[in-house]
Amino acid sequence: MTDREMGGSLERFRQRFYIDDPELVYLDGNSLGRLPIATIQKMRDVIEKQWGSGLIRSWNEHWLEMVKRIRQKLACLLGADLDEVLIADSTSINLFKLTLACLDAQAEHGELLTDKANFPSDLYIMQGICDRLSNRITLREVSTSDMDFEDTESRLLDNLTESTKLVVLSHVHYQSGYAYGMDQINRAAECVRAHVIWDVSHSIGAMPIDVRESRCNLMVGCCYKYLNGGPGAPAFLFVKRDLQEQLKNPIQGWFGAANPFDFSDRYQAAGGIERFAVGTPNILSLAAIEPGIDLTLEAGIHRIRKRSLELTERFINSFEEFPREWEMRLRTPRNPVQRGSHVSLAHPNAWQITQALIQHWKVIPDFRGPDIIRFGVTPLYTTEAEIDKASDALKAILATKSYLDFSPIKRGVT
Repeated sequence: MTDREMGGSLERFRQRFYIDDPELVYLDGNSLGRLPIATIQKMRDVIEKQWGSGLIRSWNEHWLEMVKRIRQKLACLLGADLDEVLIADSTSINLFKLTLACLDAQAEHGELLTDKANFPSDLYIMQGICDRLSNRITLREVSTSDMDFEDTESRLLDNLTESTKLVVLSHVHYQSGYAYGMDQINRAAECVRAHVIWDVSHSIGAMPIDVRESRCNLMVGCCYKYLNGGPGAPAFLFVKRDLQEQLKNPIQGWFGAANPFDFSDRYQAAGGIERFAVGTPNILSLAAIEPGIDLTLEAGIHRIRKRSLELTERFINSFEEFPREWEMRLRTPRNPVQRGSHVSLAHPNAWQITQALIQHWKVIPDFRGPDIIRFGVTPLYTTEAEIDKASDALKAILATKSYLDFSPIKRGVT
């Protein structure tokens, strides 16, 4: 099926992104999505009119309502309700808040369970918290296979015991693109009365997420990847309604107070999801995420997922024609059910190959150490022609070993 045979819908969405160089193939494995054209006018209005002319009046005239409006849209993507979703802070801060809140709510000794290959920032948060609570909480980092994907989930489940108080996992693994089965993990955790916090940074906007169907209680994620919210876009958290009063935000900030504009000298937590707020909403960054969320809702997440699988399948099929002596290995699940929206290939000279793709072929993937090249597919703007160009570029670079022209020394953002 070609891009046009998709009913023209996804081809039309590509035209709604700022693409100044049509020859550039943007397959960053989604550490930053493309800029929606609507964001440009949106930011101009917020900066020039609302901030420039409206000044402090814009809080009541525009910004408080905007915060609620965008939360409602994001809640729709999660299958949640408005009063269960908060947009605030960064993914790491939100993970810190929910992890410590869950562990503080339990007096018993026990374990925090995670995947040893989890995203490093998430591991750092968990390690720091468990160091603070070392008298009663132990961190268990399960070593899962990065190649035997059929075994990954079962290894995690084998370590889920009555001692487990909390599980923290990435829905889609940042390197391999492996997608955990949310429903199975959540049900298993319920059996031992453990909570699960999901980091959906590499799936929100690319894969369907329904917190009701998958029995999710707690979730964090970012908006700058597949939601195309811009660099440093605010993150979000989800807390199921019936858990909110049981958990206390460990960072007692102004906007998490019941009546912040009373300026009380004693903190009293707000009710519901609002208690997980900390500081003043970042209005400029918050405004920038709305057009990307709008595009995702308009396109429909199930159609996005279908197209994602078609494009990643196309790329994987082309890779499988590579000669074995080129030393390139697939590090992403072949099974589409287990696959997110990026394809990872491993090679001893991965960093140099990445530089050759960028500098000689105008194909932008990203590098993840020690040997991974990630190719991210955002169906709203990625085309079959771009997938084919990336594959052809890889073939030429590997066949000629032109990557050896580039230094192995890594620099800057990778």
